[in-house]
Amino acid sequence: MILVSGANRHDSKMFERCVDAIPAIAGLSGRPRKRPAKLHADKGYDFKRCRTHLRQRGIIGRIARRGVESSQRLGKHRWVVERTHSWFAGFGKLRIRFERRLDIHEALLKLAAAIICARFVDRWC
Repeated sequence: MILVSGANRHDSKMFERCVDAIPAIAGLSGRPRKRPAKLHADKGYDFKRCRTHLRQRGIIGRIARRGVESSQRLGKHRWVVERTHSWFAGFGKLRIRFERRLDIHEALLKLAAAIICARFVDRWC
């Protein structure tokens, strides 16, 4: 699932939609887990509504607190996000949004995600 928002909009505004868009996790037999056990986030998501949203869904929130904790501790989890952003930035059309129509931009994002996944699978096969 790919969600798009305005460039001048704060990331925390899309937090609830992103968490709710997480697909069911495949695992052991029995009732499948619908959500992850915990979620790591940086200081940009240190808002009461973000923490409440996670708590309501039974997810442990590992969110760095503004003015209290260093964001250095998130490094081992944060690199996954940064790496994915750099993969998308490798597609020139997506680095700067030239498309005015949202449906075309979303289609390009989904195509880029499919190519990234295909490259990742091809590397392991």
